[in-house]
Amino acid sequence: MQITEKKPGIEIGIYTLGDLGPDPQTGKTISIQQRLQEVLAAGKLADEAGLDIFGVGEHHRLDYAVSSPAVTLAAVAQHTKQIKLTSATTVLSTIDPVRLFEDFATLDLLSNGRAEIIAGRGAFVESFPLFGYDLNDYNELFEENMQLLQQLNASEIVNWQGTFRSSLQNAMIAPRPAQEKLPLWIGVGGTPESAARAGRLGTGMALAILGGDPKRFKPLVDLYRQAGLEAGHANDALKVAVTGHTFIAKTSQQAKDEFYPYYAGYWEYVNKQRGMGTKISVSDFERMASPETGLFVGSPQQIIEKILQQHELFGHQRFMAQMDIGGLPFSKVAEGIEMLATEVAPVVRRETAK
Repeated sequence: MQITEKKPGIEIGIYTLGDLGPDPQTGKTISIQQRLQEVLAAGKLADEAGLDIFGVGEHHRLDYAVSSPAVTLAAVAQHTKQIKLTSATTVLSTIDPVRLFEDFATLDLLSNGRAEIIAGRGAFVESFPLFGYDLNDYNELFEENMQLLQQLNASEIVNWQGTFRSSLQNAMIAPRPAQEKLPLWIGVGGTPESAARAGRLGTGMALAILGGDPKRFKPLVDLYRQAGLEAGHANDALKVAVTGHTFIAKTSQQAKDEFYPYYAGYWEYVNKQRGMGTKISVSDFERMASPETGLFVGSPQQIIEKILQQHELFGHQRFMAQMDIGGLPFSKVAEGIEMLATEVAPVVRRETAK
């Protein structure tokens, strides 16, 4: 049974990828064990502060702490009461959908009906050779696994045949979740094909807006809703989430001054992972954090204004902030969570409930 109370207006939450970058102020990188403890602490704090959703990403490399969102979220579930728990995202192309469904159904039972899955193709591809998949099947694997995951979600007994895994004949899919069905979302970075697929399949769409002009994502939202309606899905079933990098401080200048070294450091090591050596200058960062962009850096009032401007543009049902990147000390992350929950969320909920 679902116990999470529905608040008016859009849902507000946070997510983490558990990246393990050096703190640019000290040059030190915390241990994976400490990072995981901080992930648990963030989830607990978000729940106590009254946020709606907590997400955990998936990577399979030594510079990220989380390779198993379901295990991590099961730990978070034991320290929380109300907050919804989601992967953000599950790399669906390289995981067995049956195993994934059973893990999250178990999480749903342990959390009294709070589990969700955001599935994506993955911006990083190390899981393909790790689990024996061919990168040339990148798109086809995702499509097939998503359709199977939806079938598993709908039926206790499944008959299924596909290309990439063994067939299922009268297979019992157990356990069943506490909710009637697990809420399923597809994570979309910027491709029209992904947006159209999410609409066609009738899942939610979690849109990653990490910067730039948010208006460039409006065609994706329109395409998603159009594809969903054409496939026969009800309009209220087609839910949009916006996700993005966020840093909140008392003033805009304080936010930019404090966040710049961490943001620049984060992109420096992410770009190195991708074979690029670019570094963000202070002037570049000033432009990236300007009021008309999708980078949520500023005072609580500025964050409110950005969320509401995007809500006017997209009509989305959920906003999720990534607040712990680039080796940022947990004390700063905790301050940000508190401000998001106590100063930003009440205003955004009130305004979007109108």
